[in-house]
Amino acid sequence: MSDRETLSVYARKAGDYVELTQGVAEKDPLLKRFLKDLPKGGHILDLGCGPGSYARVMATAGFKVTAVDAVPEMIEISNAFPGVEARVASFDEIDDKDRFDGIWANFSLLHAPRADMPKHLAALNRALRPGGLFHIALKSGDGEKRDSLGRRYAYFEMAELESLLEDAGFTVVHRESGREKGLDGTPADWIALQAHG
Repeated sequence: MSDRETLSVYARKAGDYVELTQGVAEKDPLLKRFLKDLPKGGHILDLGCGPGSYARVMATAGFKVTAVDAVPEMIEISNAFPGVEARVASFDEIDDKDRFDGIWANFSLLHAPRADMPKHLAALNRALRPGGLFHIALKSGDGEKRDSLGRRYAYFEMAELESLLEDAGFTVVHRESGREKGLDGTPADWIALQAHG
């Protein structure tokens, strides 16, 4: 995520985001499904970890967690959780090979330009160990636009995202969709897919 305006919104609203996500990770059925399908004690990359609420739940469940976010204020919050190793990094800086048992990209890659999605998915597939599990959630729709807070979003429909995942070498094993309010208070439709690398 290289869009400065988007990064500055998250930097300014880090505290608000902590409040918004309070208790969400513990109840998220998609996270429960994801963790259930990983090897015990496996290594997870939390891509675009925000304030680390999901990373904390993963670490508490006994997983090794590497959390990355492009916003230093978010990393500072995430590093406070025991068992979470958090560092500042953009999507373009993911260059690992066969390192992770699972990658959790929960409403993070939606801030990357649409044109960059294929290269990011290919890099994440390389970073997964063979047969590893990938979770991605995005807002559904088409095109790119900014929300009322100034954050840039890239939107995808389910079939398009599934095709991009397959092109990057993934095999989709689960699909889900829903609608809820985000940080800007506006209800939005979302899609989530889990896939094996």
